[in-house]
Amino acid sequence: MNELDIKIKEHFREESVLKTPERYKLFHGRLLPSFIKDWLVSKFTMNDGELDVNRLISFMNDHIPSKSESIKRKLQTDKEEIQILCRVIVETDIKMDVLRFAIPDLGIKTAEGRIPHYVARKHPELKDNEVWGIVKLAYSPPSPPEHGYIDMINFKAFAPYKVDLNYYKDMSKVFSFEEWVDVLIRAMEYNPSYDNPNSGFDSIEKKLLFLSRLLVFVEPNLNVIELAPKGTGKSYVFGNLSKYGWMFSGGKVSRAKLFYDMAKKMPGIIEKYDFVTFDEVETISFSDEGEMLGALKNYLESGKFTMANYSGASEAGLMLLGNLPLDKWGRPIYQNYFKELNPLFQNSALLDRFNMFIEGWNLIRINEDILLKGFSLNVEYFSEMLHRLRKDVSYSYIVSELLDIPKGADTRDTKSIIKVATAYLKLLFPWVTSPQDVDKYLFQTYCLKPAIEKRAIIKQQISMIDPEFSSQVPDIRIKQW
Repeated sequence: MNELDIKIKEHFREESVLKTPERYKLFHGRLLPSFIKDWLVSKFTMNDGELDVNRLISFMNDHIPSKSESIKRKLQTDKEEIQILCRVIVETDIKMDVLRFAIPDLGIKTAEGRIPHYVARKHPELKDNEVWGIVKLAYSPPSPPEHGYIDMINFKAFAPYKVDLNYYKDMSKVFSFEEWVDVLIRAMEYNPSYDNPNSGFDSIEKKLLFLSRLLVFVEPNLNVIELAPKGTGKSYVFGNLSKYGWMFSGGKVSRAKLFYDMAKKMPGIIEKYDFVTFDEVETISFSDEGEMLGALKNYLESGKFTMANYSGASEAGLMLLGNLPLDKWGRPIYQNYFKELNPLFQNSALLDRFNMFIEGWNLIRINEDILLKGFSLNVEYFSEMLHRLRKDVSYSYIVSELLDIPKGADTRDTKSIIKVATAYLKLLFPWVTSPQDVDKYLFQTYCLKPAIEKRAIIKQQISMIDPEFSSQVPDIRIKQW
């Protein structure tokens, strides 16, 4: 163990986990997100630090079935009651006055799963959403005219850690700025050490660019675009590190799925998560592009939308992830980064509503040498802390008190820069409680400057598409600098 390992283990004793590729090979073939894997490793790590491999495997065999197992047969034919840890998608059926569920990873469809009213009343967290938990299932045979159902007869939400954001903030003060940056990268499951010649993390700037992906985790209604070559791990970050995000991976997206389903009278994905990711955005299409463009414009502007008689609101940010072609020097072939995207995402008015752009071609490529071997914050704990930071409005107050906004500054530019700088402050300096706590040099260098630069990329790109847009951003500075 190095000094940072010791420090993480000492100050986050219950919230840290030892990660090595060897340990995590146990999960080969299991489609489990990182926050579940970390919890399992922690649960079966003994006091001496050794992992009880046999008990972990036994628990997975008993309670985390693989997709190849016939859960339906055990329930229907063998009449077994089964208790498993899994991902459940809950859906309200208004017409039939029933709460339904699906377990896609096990082939259980919404039409086959039913949540009795007594279970729904006891567990209010079972609402239209995706939720991880320990579920107990039993089969109810047909009772004409009803067909048979798989009933959820008990539920326990997956929430293994006590939420104490103040503890997280206090402990972050124990680490130097450089150490805390490394703690964050470790929590993303990568090795940030300068001692690793193959890591690619050879400067603080490259580390911070990598951490920029976490900004949508901590700041509500932050809308981000990242275009990058394949192999930079973008899909992994947004698909594995948090249960509070949803990802569309290519394909067709409907307004009903994203915003509101008027036929089913059900809110869409946007109201249920902290952020929604469009992965491989260059392959995504929309059932009605005109309607989707209007809905997205309104939502990205205000966080609100209207569908027929339904008015919705959400704090979910939108994250666009796409691949783009590079030349032999590793630079984009086209000056217009959006050239090969769906025409909807080449609309200047829509693009102006995105707060920042991440130049993913400057990120490191993922390789075996940068996988973490050491202590890190447990992913479930870490993602919960990021989720809680979203609700803390003290950071936006601090940023507004620090900044001097020039008269006549474009409102969208100002709003974007403040939001991005606030997100950086939450991520990098979670312990601050007032403007007086802020080191102005560090804030200028690692919060304000990158916020301005990343908003400026959006403006430059828009000006190429639509000459009516200026490529300039306001000269926002720190007061009394």
